[in-house]
Amino acid sequence: MIALLQRVSEARVSVAGEVVGEIQAGLLVLLCAEPDDDEALADRLLGKILKLRIFNDEAGKMNRSVQDVGGGLLLVSQFTLAADTRGGNRPGFTGAAAPALGESLFNHFVALARARHPVVQTGKFAADMRVHLVNDGPVTIPVYMRNTP
Repeated sequence: MIALLQRVSEARVSVAGEVVGEIQAGLLVLLCAEPDDDEALADRLLGKILKLRIFNDEAGKMNRSVQDVGGGLLLVSQFTLAADTRGGNRPGFTGAAAPALGESLFNHFVALARARHPVVQTGKFAADMRVHLVNDGPVTIPVYMRNTP
């Protein structure tokens, strides 16, 4: 799975002009499932995201997690994180999971997040979304998690 984390002071996602998810300070998580991903991998990825120390402490050092600071999570599916840009000028997306698997893993990830974290909002899977954010820092962290043979 691929996650792109953006530390935000605020973020929201809208579909057809209607806000469907919104948080104040926390993490905007753009999430992409890949063909070999499974629920156990989603569980490990969420654990990493919740514990990743990318929020400032009193000394201004990135030493606190989203859980430590009580920040929100805004989870947005984004298959384009799997883009292959090595050949030509048009990206390929064969590295992304098929839509049915992607949706299943996204929904599983959301359910896990809601069970483990108090503030979780989402976009809408496969919708044409508009994502608005104020990146805090800016801090943007890619996280790749793969099953190992």
